[in-house]
Amino acid sequence: MGMEDEAQIMVISPAEPKGSPVKDQQAAGVGILLQIMMLVLSFVLGHVLRRHRLYFLPEASASLLIGLIVGGLANISNTQTNIRAWFNFHEEFFFLFLLPPIIFQSGFSLSPKPFFSNFGAIVTFAILGTFIASVVTGGLVYLGGLMFLMYRLPFVECLMFGALISATDPVTVLSIFQELGTDVNLYALVFGESVLNDAMAISLYRTMSLVRSHAYHGKNFFFVIVRFLETFVGSMSAGVGVGFTSALLFKYAGLDIDNLQNLECCIFVLFPYFSYMLAEGFGLSGIVSILFTGMVMKHYTYSNLSESSQQFVAGFFHLFSSLAETFIFIYMGLDIAMEQHSWSHIGFIFFSILFIGVARAANVFSCAYLVNLVRPAHRQVPPKHQKALWYCGLRGAMAFALALQSIHDLPDGHGQTIFTATTAIVILTVLLIGGSTGTMLEVLQVVGGNDNHEYALTESTDVSHGYITHNEEGSSRNKTKRKLKEFHESSTIFTALNRNYLTPFFKSRSGDDEENGNSRPIRGS
Repeated sequence: MGMEDEAQIMVISPAEPKGSPVKDQQAAGVGILLQIMMLVLSFVLGHVLRRHRLYFLPEASASLLIGLIVGGLANISNTQTNIRAWFNFHEEFFFLFLLPPIIFQSGFSLSPKPFFSNFGAIVTFAILGTFIASVVTGGLVYLGGLMFLMYRLPFVECLMFGALISATDPVTVLSIFQELGTDVNLYALVFGESVLNDAMAISLYRTMSLVRSHAYHGKNFFFVIVRFLETFVGSMSAGVGVGFTSALLFKYAGLDIDNLQNLECCIFVLFPYFSYMLAEGFGLSGIVSILFTGMVMKHYTYSNLSESSQQFVAGFFHLFSSLAETFIFIYMGLDIAMEQHSWSHIGFIFFSILFIGVARAANVFSCAYLVNLVRPAHRQVPPKHQKALWYCGLRGAMAFALALQSIHDLPDGHGQTIFTATTAIVILTVLLIGGSTGTMLEVLQVVGGNDNHEYALTESTDVSHGYITHNEEGSSRNKTKRKLKEFHESSTIFTALNRNYLTPFFKSRSGDDEENGNSRPIRGS
């Protein structure tokens, strides 16, 4: 028997030993094939849904459902372990490969005129509003734990959860906005807030994570503020600096000739990742950095490219971000179906959903009140737009990615509890709220035109840090309003600085390139 066993070992072991490179390569091939099949199915299904105007199931929701179905079938067929091995997904891959092109495309695809005409309102909702939502969510979750309504977490971890769950991702909503044709100001507010909101949320999360790891107390609150400003402002400065550097390079390097267009495109594509890795290397936020790099490169660098290179880079980043977004929603569905979740803390999930609704309301309505203080009634953000902003606060890729990271950041299963709650909130908002967005827009009557807020994008148009209008109505309310008007004056100074100094210095030719290039069309605008 000993001789027979030895012979069997000699025959079997050379064929396909466990963990051999051949088996690993085969598993990787099957995993990639499965991912490609799901991506193709998602894009085809999304096209069919758009073509037949079935707004109850947006593309992101369809991708999420595909992941849920495949993951559910894997559980039924007992192939969950194999599929998990095929995907072998890590948050490092998420942050370093998938998120950068999505965030860069968000900044790169901004239409400057609607964005900057609503810049003050967007900053108010994205910066102050996200801070309010994070604190309100974290505070309510902590109080809920004290009152034994839900699983209790330490206060700093509650603030971390509040920060990550405050990151909105309105990909689903904006696609429906484009299909139905909604008010251009509302579109600019929703899109602009989501762009800056991600940067704010990740900065808050990392700051709270640093506070927790060093066990800072109330006496170190000043350090927390300084650390947050250091992270956010430092990352923004790095991104803006890289963007301006790229503008100067393409202005003076003479790459916009026929035989150097491949080189021109290659260098342009590398700059965003250079910005991301530069910030990460200095302990800052690569997401914040690459966002502002995208905004600066679109406004200044893009016009320095040759026409063919402009078409290529615009299509390349749009393609890359679309693939990444679709894959993220597919993976979220797979993960929800196959991952082990802390469903025992169902109370934490239920009350978290209620609390983020309350926090979103505190964010939107308080910030809208502040925004409306600086202008007369005919320029204020109307109540129906405020309700739409509140309803459109979906959770998506950024919240999921930060929750995935919290598994490693938080001990004793706290990160797993947060991750389970986040995935439940993502699936609820994407499927239910995303699917009912079309109905919501029709009920609020914000589709098919700009109503009383139609405006012309001209230099003579009066621009407040809200909607664009053609006249001015004097109004003096209080000291708060005067302070907010000072902010508006500073934005006007920046507009003049940009027109008179920055644009001539960084752009090789003048014109309205930013108005015509890669802007998002909105019917009725």
